[in-house]
Amino acid sequence: MSLENKKIIALVSDDFEDLELWYPVLRLREAGATVHLVAEKKDTVYHGKYGVPVTSDYSFEEITKEDYDGIVVPGGWSPDKLRRFPKVIEFVQYFDQQKKPIGQICHAGWVLISAGILNGVNVTSTPGIKDDMTNAGAIWHDVPAITDGHIISSRRPPDLPEYMKQYIASFK
Repeated sequence: MSLENKKIIALVSDDFEDLELWYPVLRLREAGATVHLVAEKKDTVYHGKYGVPVTSDYSFEEITKEDYDGIVVPGGWSPDKLRRFPKVIEFVQYFDQQKKPIGQICHAGWVLISAGILNGVNVTSTPGIKDDMTNAGAIWHDVPAITDGHIISSRRPPDLPEYMKQYIASFK
């Protein structure tokens, strides 16, 4: 499926899981989407857990959420940082209200938990946050990836191919 004319936010902060950011960004760009790396500060280098760098395109304050068709939240330890920014919570809640694709993998579920959007939603994540997900009202499954409406979730790096198939297919 071609994602030409689609614009997607990929959230960034230090300690993202390198593959869980870069694999989705590259796959989405291969499919024709414009992916903007959005972080606390523009033109800033952030480093993944294994040291892979990424330079942000925009700050949270610079973008207009209505201009985007989807959002991707990488895992690693960055979700614990990302969920502390009111703008990040606002973005996720907006995409949820508009039923636009929200992708989350591994620990990224923490951001969706903080946004309060998981009650009754079928999800997966790293098993390490299963209790957090279920305590937030989610219905947790131990599967590589799962789609429930506009929310697409996955467990960990080996599941990235299935996750991205489902995420890309979620754009109608």
